[in-house]
Amino acid sequence: MSWLLDPRLWCLLAFWAGAWLLNAELSKLRAPWVRYAVPLVFGLAVLLLWQAGVTAFGVNKIILPPPSDVIARIGNSGPTLWADVVQTFFKGALSGYAIGCTAALLTAIAIDRSPFLQAGLLPVGNFVAALPIVGIAPILVMWFGFDWQSKAAVVVVMVFFPVLVNTIAGLAASDSMQRDLMATYSASYWQTLFKLRLPAAMPFIFNGLKIATTLALIGAIVAEFFGSPIVGMGFRIVAEVGRSNPDMVWAEIAVAALAGSAFYGLVALIEKRVTFWHPSQRT
Repeated sequence: MSWLLDPRLWCLLAFWAGAWLLNAELSKLRAPWVRYAVPLVFGLAVLLLWQAGVTAFGVNKIILPPPSDVIARIGNSGPTLWADVVQTFFKGALSGYAIGCTAALLTAIAIDRSPFLQAGLLPVGNFVAALPIVGIAPILVMWFGFDWQSKAAVVVVMVFFPVLVNTIAGLAASDSMQRDLMATYSASYWQTLFKLRLPAAMPFIFNGLKIATTLALIGAIVAEFFGSPIVGMGFRIVAEVGRSNPDMVWAEIAVAALAGSAFYGLVALIEKRVTFWHPSQRT
């Protein structure tokens, strides 16, 4: 228990407590910039605590490199990291996301039109959603090859069901009085769908789309663990772990986190523009 008396530990705890109190006070303010300042202060506090902790206690860089090494690696490996982002994110994740989400939206409309599909297809969708990604990724890599097409196929499988379920729930969001009103106007199914039910379903659809943004990148990276050209985030992580280069591994993780956060933020921004009428957007 002598480590409890280590002054380095108490200094780190004091720094964390100070950062926590600062954030707590900032969060009480009502200024518009507070929504950006609070996560920024929190993130900087975590990075500084990480840097100070591994330096003060002499943590082996193989176990946990300091953030300064990771940032330096990002600066020195820009072309390599960009090539990995293009391969994994733009080719694999984005293409699979677009195909999977579009297929889910069309399938949800088909299920809404057909009670037979609702009874027969949804249980199959539940089954597919329960399949472990590490189990289906090698099969899809064998089917579609080692390039980005197989990664896109894995992403399609991962994003399809969340978007499908949310879209089906959204299509049922309009109440019977609204549908009856459309019926009194002699509106067809498609007129009711595009003028009432799809607009009412948008908050649900965007909820599924936002969930799918994180799943898409995860699926593309995991799929690269089972076969990839000599480029890509997943390939780089596996290769650099074998070479005992943890700073490059963490650099890939950091870049993947930034790309995923930017993608999520873009979808959330589009949601804000499309569903401006919804109570959740009135801030």
